Amino acid sequence: MADNGRPELANNRHRLPTLNEVLQRRTLAPVDLFSFYIYMRDQQRSVDYLDFWLDVLQHMSLCRHYVRELRRSVLLDTPEAETKQASKRSSMILDQFGQLNNGGPSSDEEKARDHNVSAFLRQDTNNSGSDHDTRGANGTNHSPQSSLGSGRSATGVPFGRGTGAEKPTRPSFMSSALRTTSDSNSPAHQVARADLRASAEKILYTYLLAGSEREIILQQDILNDIISSIEDDHRDDPEVFDAAKDYVFQAMERDAFPGFLRSKALGNLVPPSMFARLILGIIGIFGGLWAGFACIFLDLNRSTRAFLIIPFAIGVYSLASQQYALDPVMALLGFSEYTFMNWSRIRDPYIRQLLLKRGWMSLCVTLLVATAIIILFIFVPGKRL
Repeated sequence: MADNGRPELANNRHRLPTLNEVLQRRTLAPVDLFSFYIYMRDQQRSVDYLDFWLDVLQHMSLCRHYVRELRRSVLLDTPEAETKQASKRSSMILDQFGQLNNGGPSSDEEKARDHNVSAFLRQDTNNSGSDHDTRGANGTNHSPQSSLGSGRSATGVPFGRGTGAEKPTRPSFMSSALRTTSDSNSPAHQVARADLRASAEKILYTYLLAGSEREIILQQDILNDIISSIEDDHRDDPEVFDAAKDYVFQAMERDAFPGFLRSKALGNLVPPSMFARLILGIIGIFGGLWAGFACIFLDLNRSTRAFLIIPFAIGVYSLASQQYALDPVMALLGFSEYTFMNWSRIRDPYIRQLLLKRGWMSLCVTLLVATAIIILFIFVPGKRL
C-alpha cells in the first residue's frame, strides 16, 4: 500500500508506526492501511468508522480539486488586466489548502487553513446561489435524488426511513466514483459544485443519520452540528466534518490501533487460525499422552518410544503458536497471515526483526518443552500389565 517514495520512511523507522502514519500510507505490510482495514473489518468489527474517516478524507480531496479547477477557470476566463487582482484570494486559499495534512487529527494550523477554505466555499455558494452550479459545464441544478451517493428519495425521505427505500451502495476506500484528484484538463476530470454537495450528502446519509445503512456512533452535539450544516445551511465544505473526523480518529487510536499493533507487530496469526491451532494442539498432546502411556504399559523399547516426539512436537508447537499468536516457522520465512490461511510477505524491516526474535524464542520454547516430555516418556521404566 505504500507509494514509491514512502518505503524509505518505513526503512528509516526504528519503532512501531503511529495510526497517523498508517492512514497516510507511510507504512509497509503487515502494518499498512490494507492490513488495518482487514483488521477493522474482521476482528474489530468496526470498519464503518474507518470507511467514514476515509470518505471524509476523500471529500476533502474533492474540495481541493474543485478549488483548483475553479482557480484555473478564473485564470482562463478573466481578462489579463484583471487576472492578478481577481485570482489573488483564490490563489492564496488554494496554496493553503494544498498544504493540508491527509492524516491524523486536525492541528490548530491545519484548522485555520481549513477554515479559510471552508469560508471560501461558503462565499462561493452565496455568490452563485444554492441552485446554480459554478463549475458544471452543462449548468445542471443539483437535487438530492440526482446526486451521486445521495441518501434521499424523491419524496425527501432519507434512506432506510421510508417504505421501499433503496439501500445505498456500500462504499469502500479501494474504489470510488468520486475519486477525482487528477490535474488533467479533460472534462472527465472536472468537479462540479454539485459533486461536493453529493459527496457531503453521501457521508451524511450513509454514516450519520439514525437508521442509516452503516450508522456510526458520535457525540450528539457533533451529529446535530453536521446535520444542521448540511441540511439547513446547505454547506458542503470540509470544515463541516472536522469535529467528527477528529473524534473518529481518536476513537480508532484509543480502541482499535493498540490491538492492531499487538496482532500484526507482535504476531502473525488471525483468531480463526489461532483457534484451529488450539484444537490441533489439544489433540496432539492427548494423542501423545495416550501413546506414551501405552508404550510404558506395553513395555516397548526406547527406540519405539522415540516416535512419541511427533505428536508431542505437533501439540506443543500448536499450543505455543496459539499462546503467542505467532507461527514461528512462518515468521522466520517472513510471512504474516491477514485472513485465514492467506499469507502476505512481511515488508516492514522493523516488524520483521521483531517477529524474527519472537519466532526464535517461540521455537526454542517449543523444542525445550517437547524434548523434556519425550525424555520423560523414553526413560520411564516400562511395566507390562
